[in-house]
Amino acid sequence: MPLRIEDYAIIGDCETAALVGKDGSLDWLCWPRFDSGACFAALLGSPDNGRWSIACTSPGARSTRRYRPDTLVLETRFETDTGTATLTEFMPPRGGHSHVVRLLTAERGSVSFKTELVIRFGYGEVVPWVTRCEHGRLRAIAGPDKLMLQSSIPLHGENMKTVGEFKIGKGETASFALTYAPSHLPDPPPVDLSRLLRQTEKFWRDWTAGCKIEGRWSETVKRSLITLKALTHAQTGGLVAAATTSLPEQIGGTRNWDYRFCWLRDATLTLLAFMNTGYYEEARAWRAWLIRAVAGTPNQLQIMYGLAGERRLTEYEIDWLPGYERSAPVRIGNAAHEQLQLDVYGELFDALYQARKGGIPADENARAIGLAVLQDLEKRWREPDNGIWEVRSEPLHFTHSKVMAWVAFDRAIKSVDAFGLEGPVDHWRTIRQEIHDEVCRHGFDSELNSFVRSYGSKELDASLLMLPAVGFLHADDPRIRGTVAAIEKRLVVNGFVRRYDTAQSDDGLPAGEGVFIACGFWLVDAYVMLGRRDDAERLFDRLVGLQNDLGLLSEEYDPKAGRMVGNFPQAFSHLALVNSACNLSRMEKPAEQRAEHRAKSDAKSDTKPSETTPS
Repeated sequence: MPLRIEDYAIIGDCETAALVGKDGSLDWLCWPRFDSGACFAALLGSPDNGRWSIACTSPGARSTRRYRPDTLVLETRFETDTGTATLTEFMPPRGGHSHVVRLLTAERGSVSFKTELVIRFGYGEVVPWVTRCEHGRLRAIAGPDKLMLQSSIPLHGENMKTVGEFKIGKGETASFALTYAPSHLPDPPPVDLSRLLRQTEKFWRDWTAGCKIEGRWSETVKRSLITLKALTHAQTGGLVAAATTSLPEQIGGTRNWDYRFCWLRDATLTLLAFMNTGYYEEARAWRAWLIRAVAGTPNQLQIMYGLAGERRLTEYEIDWLPGYERSAPVRIGNAAHEQLQLDVYGELFDALYQARKGGIPADENARAIGLAVLQDLEKRWREPDNGIWEVRSEPLHFTHSKVMAWVAFDRAIKSVDAFGLEGPVDHWRTIRQEIHDEVCRHGFDSELNSFVRSYGSKELDASLLMLPAVGFLHADDPRIRGTVAAIEKRLVVNGFVRRYDTAQSDDGLPAGEGVFIACGFWLVDAYVMLGRRDDAERLFDRLVGLQNDLGLLSEEYDPKAGRMVGNFPQAFSHLALVNSACNLSRMEKPAEQRAEHRAKSDAKSDTKPSETTPS
């Protein structure tokens, strides 16, 4: 029986990450980067597609797990009839090489274990050539990839696997380290595992000590920030959407996408999450990544890029992996990178504006690139697009997309006003007003008393919850209140928020996917802006309750099955959690930071909220 998604933990070195199950099996790891080919792909197939299992074989084994406080060091404790032992697992932040370290220490009595190492490069397909070398280590090579295994216990080959059985008594430790290196380079030297553990703990505790959040949800926020740091590529500053590909939105379904890339859509939320909690270095690195990634011809702006800003993310399917719980196909790459999604223009400009407002030094390249991109948006904002949910059907005039085009021009104007920059402000004001008028005319349905998903439709979309947060209209505007009420009526199911109107099963749950976790946090933010504090706190606590025992969230949740679905752990979910917690705290509030210019603008206007409010 395969493990549920929430039964996994993440360990990582800020350049790649591994998923380890409650059963002690490491079932997913791409080396050397998040988006490299997996050498352990059992998550999407079977053990024969690669895994590294350390299983307790003593009778009556029961396990619990935790992260060591303020770290990404995982501990799994095995209580058995014969003794107690703890498995400590981590990936040290990189020096010269990338390692997975696993330490088993007996604390009481004696405990028996069995380990099975199955290396399969190329997403579970390529069997390496394994040999013994100096210091008793094993070397596994196939093509460009090489792994070195350091073990304190004897191991042997068996049926194309490396296996071993052993027992440890009180005070004894069995240690293992698996190290990656390009196959053409010399073998990396053996490592001091105790030293690596000390260094790893210090790295995470020093980093976590910089967290500036207090109050009721501080530990929850801290764990989400550690997860986000683990999904950040240290060398480039890029933040991957998730550590996995093809975990399904519905078990057995086909909506299985590769999320090991960096989305522009996450830009503003990422900056505010890091800046508001004290992590300016990460915010600066993300802003720098953003500028490098979008540099080039403006009409070639993409919605997502690779870790270093790569543009070609060609999507293909691999048929030798059956998929998680037979949810096929397994996809590598993401064809959505070729889509037009107008909302990313707004995210880009909002991120650059918020970065400068937050004290991150200006970048002249950013300003020049921004001006060129804005000229391109002026030509394109009237076009239909694929929208925030990256639909693979015909493009539509999505209301949220148009609003974010408004945000792009609005933030350009505010940058001139706030920072003394130069630009055709009067011309931008004219375009900004045109977009605002069009959205209020075509994106609002008076019969529903709500904004709608796309022009002329009767469908709703959770992305409409962000209209007050980005400052398009006041939260107390009747149209915003009506939109929130309509979403509560039609998109909220069992206390959770669906992304948009879809076909539903008899129990009202969406067909083809779970509820989108980040959307629930957007409703929390809307409640905060509407002054509905009690509703906001209740919903926030309900959403936090979806975390697994280690504080991790996936992309979606299936309320009917009571389990996580979608890629894991999901940056967007954790970003939304951090920002909602800030909105509920006495700290800087992202929703107010993004919307404050609207309040200032409206304070100077006599326009009634029920009318189209000029900027």
